[in-house]
Amino acid sequence: MYVVKSPLSDADLKTVSDALQGALVDLVDLSLVAKQIHWNVVGTRFRSVHLQLDEVVDTARTHSDTVAERASTLGVSPDGRAATVARSSGIGEVAGGWVKDADAVGTLVDALGAVITRMRGRVAATGDADPVSQDIFIGITADLEKHHWMFQAENG
Repeated sequence: MYVVKSPLSDADLKTVSDALQGALVDLVDLSLVAKQIHWNVVGTRFRSVHLQLDEVVDTARTHSDTVAERASTLGVSPDGRAATVARSSGIGEVAGGWVKDADAVGTLVDALGAVITRMRGRVAATGDADPVSQDIFIGITADLEKHHWMFQAENG
Protein backbone atom coordinates (compact mmCIF):
# COMPACT_ATOMS: atom_id res chain seq x y z
CA MET A 1 0.00 0.00 0.00
CA TYR A 2 1.37 3.39 -0.99
CA VAL A 3 0.08 6.25 1.12
CA VAL A 4 2.41 8.76 -0.51
CA LYS A 5 2.93 8.78 -4.28
CA SER A 6 6.50 9.27 -5.42
CA PRO A 7 7.34 11.59 -8.29
CA LEU A 8 9.96 9.05 -9.43
CA SER A 9 9.40 6.39 -12.06
CA ASP A 10 8.93 2.84 -10.78
CA ALA A 11 12.45 1.85 -11.88
CA ASP A 12 14.06 4.89 -10.27
CA LEU A 13 11.99 4.43 -7.13
CA LYS A 14 13.21 0.83 -6.83
CA THR A 15 16.85 1.94 -7.14
CA VAL A 16 16.44 4.76 -4.65
CA SER A 17 14.33 2.82 -2.15
CA ASP A 18 16.90 -0.01 -2.09
CA ALA A 19 19.66 2.53 -1.49
CA LEU A 20 17.73 4.31 1.25
CA GLN A 21 16.80 1.07 3.00
CA GLY A 22 20.39 -0.16 2.86
CA ALA A 23 21.67 3.12 4.24
CA LEU A 24 19.11 3.07 7.04
CA VAL A 25 20.15 -0.43 8.11
CA ASP A 26 23.86 0.41 8.01
CA LEU A 27 23.40 3.63 9.99
CA VAL A 28 21.23 1.99 12.65
CA ASP A 29 23.77 -0.80 13.02
CA LEU A 30 26.68 1.66 13.12
CA SER A 31 25.01 3.51 15.99
CA LEU A 32 24.49 0.22 17.86
CA VAL A 33 28.04 -0.98 17.28
CA ALA A 34 29.51 2.34 18.40
CA LYS A 35 27.33 2.38 21.52
CA GLN A 36 28.20 -1.23 22.39
CA ILE A 37 31.90 -0.43 22.20
CA HIS A 38 31.32 2.87 24.05
CA TRP A 39 29.96 0.94 27.03
CA ASN A 40 32.80 -1.59 27.03
CA VAL A 41 35.97 0.28 26.07
CA VAL A 42 38.85 0.13 28.57
CA GLY A 43 42.43 1.35 28.53
CA THR A 44 44.58 4.40 28.96
CA ARG A 45 42.69 6.25 26.20
CA PHE A 46 39.29 5.31 27.64
CA ARG A 47 37.92 8.84 27.97
CA SER A 48 38.88 10.14 24.54
CA VAL A 49 37.71 7.00 22.74
CA HIS A 50 34.54 6.83 24.86
CA LEU A 51 33.61 10.40 23.88
CA GLN A 52 34.60 9.92 20.24
CA LEU A 53 32.30 6.91 20.00
CA ASP A 54 29.34 9.01 21.11
CA GLU A 55 30.08 11.42 18.27
CA VAL A 56 29.71 8.54 15.81
CA VAL A 57 26.46 7.47 17.50
CA ASP A 58 25.06 11.00 17.18
CA THR A 59 26.05 11.23 13.51
CA ALA A 60 24.60 7.82 12.66
CA ARG A 61 21.32 8.50 14.49
CA THR A 62 20.87 11.91 12.89
CA HIS A 63 21.52 10.57 9.41
CA SER A 64 19.36 7.48 9.92
CA ASP A 65 16.41 9.76 10.65
CA THR A 66 17.13 11.82 7.52
CA VAL A 67 17.32 8.66 5.40
CA ALA A 68 14.12 7.20 6.86
CA GLU A 69 12.25 10.45 6.32
CA ARG A 70 13.49 10.65 2.71
CA ALA A 71 12.15 7.14 2.13
CA SER A 72 8.79 8.14 3.60
CA THR A 73 8.78 11.26 1.44
CA LEU A 74 9.05 9.03 -1.62
CA GLY A 75 6.26 6.73 -0.43
CA VAL A 76 8.54 3.95 0.79
CA SER A 77 8.05 2.54 4.27
CA PRO A 78 11.45 2.51 6.05
CA ASP A 79 12.33 -0.62 8.02
CA GLY A 80 14.67 -0.15 10.98
CA ARG A 81 13.51 -3.17 12.96
CA ALA A 82 16.18 -5.15 14.80
CA ALA A 83 15.66 -8.29 12.70
CA THR A 84 16.00 -6.31 9.48
CA VAL A 85 19.15 -4.58 10.71
CA ALA A 86 20.70 -7.88 11.85
CA ARG A 87 19.91 -9.54 8.52
CA SER A 88 20.95 -6.72 6.19
CA SER A 89 23.78 -4.71 7.71
CA GLY A 90 27.14 -4.49 5.99
CA ILE A 91 28.95 -4.28 9.33
CA GLY A 92 30.46 -7.45 10.72
CA GLU A 93 29.47 -8.79 14.11
CA VAL A 94 31.16 -7.17 17.10
CA ALA A 95 32.39 -9.36 19.95
CA GLY A 96 30.91 -8.86 23.41
CA GLY A 97 32.79 -8.05 26.58
CA TRP A 98 35.44 -5.50 27.44
CA VAL A 99 37.36 -3.99 24.54
CA LYS A 100 40.88 -2.56 24.77
CA ASP A 101 41.00 1.00 23.47
CA ALA A 102 43.22 0.15 20.47
CA ASP A 103 40.93 -2.74 19.51
CA ALA A 104 37.88 -0.51 19.90
CA VAL A 105 39.40 2.03 17.53
CA GLY A 106 40.28 -0.73 15.04
CA THR A 107 36.75 -2.10 15.16
CA LEU A 108 35.32 1.35 14.44
CA VAL A 109 37.75 1.90 11.57
CA ASP A 110 36.54 -1.38 10.03
CA ALA A 111 32.84 -0.63 10.66
CA LEU A 112 33.10 2.88 9.25
CA GLY A 113 35.05 1.59 6.25
CA ALA A 114 32.35 -0.97 5.48
CA VAL A 115 29.55 1.60 5.70
CA ILE A 116 31.50 4.17 3.65
CA THR A 117 32.12 1.64 0.87
CA ARG A 118 28.43 0.82 0.69
CA MET A 119 27.45 4.49 0.94
CA ARG A 120 29.71 5.38 -2.01
CA GLY A 121 27.92 2.70 -4.01
CA ARG A 122 24.65 4.38 -3.16
CA VAL A 123 26.00 7.74 -4.28
CA ALA A 124 26.81 6.21 -7.67
CA ALA A 125 23.52 4.31 -7.96
CA THR A 126 21.22 7.25 -7.24
CA GLY A 127 22.84 10.01 -9.32
CA ASP A 128 20.52 9.69 -12.30
CA ALA A 129 17.57 8.20 -10.44
CA ASP A 130 17.26 10.88 -7.73
CA PRO A 131 19.87 13.61 -7.23
CA VAL A 132 18.11 14.67 -4.02
CA SER A 133 18.73 11.30 -2.39
CA GLN A 134 22.21 11.24 -3.89
CA ASP A 135 22.93 14.55 -2.17
CA ILE A 136 21.89 13.03 1.16
CA PHE A 137 24.25 10.10 0.58
CA ILE A 138 27.09 12.47 -0.32
CA GLY A 139 26.63 14.38 2.95
CA ILE A 140 26.47 11.18 4.99
CA THR A 141 29.60 9.85 3.31
CA ALA A 142 31.50 13.05 4.04
CA ASP A 143 30.58 12.91 7.73
CA LEU A 144 31.46 9.23 8.03
CA GLU A 145 34.77 9.73 6.23
CA LYS A 146 35.67 12.41 8.76
CA HIS A 147 35.02 9.99 11.63
CA HIS A 148 36.97 7.31 9.75
CA TRP A 149 39.96 9.63 9.45
CA MET A 150 39.83 10.58 13.11
CA PHE A 151 39.66 6.97 14.30
CA GLN A 152 42.52 5.98 12.00
CA ALA A 153 44.60 8.84 13.42
CA GLU A 154 43.71 7.67 16.95
CA ASN A 155 45.70 4.46 16.49
CA GLY A 156 48.43 6.13 14.42
